[in-house]
Amino acid sequence: MDSTSITSITARLDAVRGGDVRTRDRVCDEVVAELLTAGTPPAFEVRSADLRGDPFFICADRYWRGRFEERPTAGTALRCARWMARHVREESWGVVAEQWALGNGFLNRGSVESAEQVARALADATDGATGAAAERVAFFLTLYQAGKLRANFCFDELHGFLAYAPSAVAAGSLRAAPVYTALQSLAAFGSRSLTVAYASELLERAWSAPDRTRHTVDICLNGLAFAAPFDGQGELLRAYASLAVEGWPDDHTFHSRLATGLHMCGRHDAALDSIDTAFVLLAASPTASLGVLQNQYLTQRDAIQEGRLRALRDAEQQARWERQDAANTQLERSLHTSSVRAVEVVAVFTAAIAFAVGSLQVTLTGDLPLSDRLWLLAAQGVGLALFALLIVGGTWVITRSHRRGRNGGE
Repeated sequence: MDSTSITSITARLDAVRGGDVRTRDRVCDEVVAELLTAGTPPAFEVRSADLRGDPFFICADRYWRGRFEERPTAGTALRCARWMARHVREESWGVVAEQWALGNGFLNRGSVESAEQVARALADATDGATGAAAERVAFFLTLYQAGKLRANFCFDELHGFLAYAPSAVAAGSLRAAPVYTALQSLAAFGSRSLTVAYASELLERAWSAPDRTRHTVDICLNGLAFAAPFDGQGELLRAYASLAVEGWPDDHTFHSRLATGLHMCGRHDAALDSIDTAFVLLAASPTASLGVLQNQYLTQRDAIQEGRLRALRDAEQQARWERQDAANTQLERSLHTSSVRAVEVVAVFTAAIAFAVGSLQVTLTGDLPLSDRLWLLAAQGVGLALFALLIVGGTWVITRSHRRGRNGGE
């Protein structure tokens, strides 16, 4: 592409800066189509990573997205990294690298290369880059491959790749970047062989980094959301996602993560509010994966709705069980009380019969004087009364201790 065409493209993009969104998108699409047809990458400078207002970044983003869709390989990532070294401003390089490497890795997750293929692509570099420039190229290739592994939930493979892959080792000092630590945390949370304590330590280190980026926060929440289940997972995700929403209130992804955390905590109504907010924000977001995210959010909303209905059914069933348990307890108490009363009645009735029979024998037989017979009847009556009172009192004491033990058990 000649200098006249390059000047024309720059002028056209300058003209739509800050203008109508539809006009800007149309011009960017036209420029990208021309560049892809000519097989020439953009020759202008990228000064930001603003997908909403910078037509130069939008145009470059769509151009490289098209190149990655055409050939989703480490070789394309290598060419993109070289282009970035010449055309992306220093202060924006890190954010642009995360956006393009991780984003295109997600979009092209269906074609995962081996670590050896990534290493060969890095070794085939012929631009003679050394030092910081070489580390940036290796870092970009590593993030691109990590984006694919992350999107496919290959947690153990991701952990090994970040630790030992030649491209990861070649990234050198850039491995200390918060986004790299966040990826390690995600891999550790998803792995069944690494501990939650280790993953949480990496998460805290990435989250508390003063130069953390939006992608760092996203990966941290992603790791918590898809971690192997552990105690306190839902509350931890809810707490971190709430902080993310406070920092980026217009980010649909963070509202979706908050909905997941709330759902895990059983707060289904609040979770529905959050996922509905995510839908609204997604519709206004300039994202290349709109359809994919819409399907994910729909699935998530269905799961929250199902959880809400299940919780309502469980609460209703629990209330029914409690009512039945109360009725059973009342019936048990009634039967127990009736049994005690029956024992007491039988004891008194038995004593009365014994007294009647004994008194007849004393009255109708023998030749004792009347006064002696009366004293004998009185003694017999007192003895039988004491017997009845002993039976009734003992029954009362036994049942009283039983009731105390049962109430204490409750």
